[in-house]
Amino acid sequence: MGETWIQFVDVIRTVRLADVIDVICISYLVYKLVSLVRETRAAQLIKGILIILAAYLISDLARMQTMQFVMEYILNNGLIVLVVVFQPELRRALEQVGRSKFSKFGFFAIHPDTEQELEQSWQGAIDAICESLEPLSSQKIGALMVIERKTKLGEIIKTGTIIDSKPSMELIGNVFFPNSPLHDGAMIIRDGKLYAAGCFLPLSENYGISKQLGTRHRASLGMSENSDAIVLVVSEETGVISIARDGVLKRNYTPQNVRELLEKELLPSKSAESSDKKPVFWRIKK
Repeated sequence: MGETWIQFVDVIRTVRLADVIDVICISYLVYKLVSLVRETRAAQLIKGILIILAAYLISDLARMQTMQFVMEYILNNGLIVLVVVFQPELRRALEQVGRSKFSKFGFFAIHPDTEQELEQSWQGAIDAICESLEPLSSQKIGALMVIERKTKLGEIIKTGTIIDSKPSMELIGNVFFPNSPLHDGAMIIRDGKLYAAGCFLPLSENYGISKQLGTRHRASLGMSENSDAIVLVVSEETGVISIARDGVLKRNYTPQNVRELLEKELLPSKSAESSDKKPVFWRIKK
């Protein structure tokens, strides 16, 4: 027992600070990888890769030459296959890494006057959005609004029509009015302006989505999975207001709930005020 303890102490003494940091970094990367692929199609693909590895080991132990040759060929070209198959997940991961707050550094900081003007624009946009939600919901007019944040949506905007106008309840209502040219697509709100409408969004590949949810809800989830945007949806069948964020869809919001959330997320002054208060739990209808 004594010799074992001495050997253990000797091993501990050889551990450097760099080794500890190395283990922590690798553990964090593994954790983020698991979080990324969990509950997505990547989880099933990883299971398939593990089956291929098991088949390779079995063929090696059993000396099955043909099987071993095929498995070796698959594994040797596996990196290219993984890049192609996991392209959506890799893109999503890189976008999340790129969402760093460069405004903390002076070189990238926004001028106070510009920041104040931007906040005023966002306040006007929030007012217009929340005022339009009440009639859209009560009249069961389908709507899909994407609020752009750090992840730029240039590729999505190109699929629609540029408007670049100050948002208002009347303008939003006209865009989503049934049978209007742009009512079927999504509206993009950038920097507090109604920037584009009639845009096509990527559909979510999450097979766990309820069958009761239509294309708008699936598109809102797809957009939130591929960016940090906040996506508002008004159901054409029920008039229910939903919000998709970070790949999660929550339903049964009221215009007041939406206002509180948007002001907290988009207005720095409101966010600072809310951080000093106790958390408020909204009552969401079931």
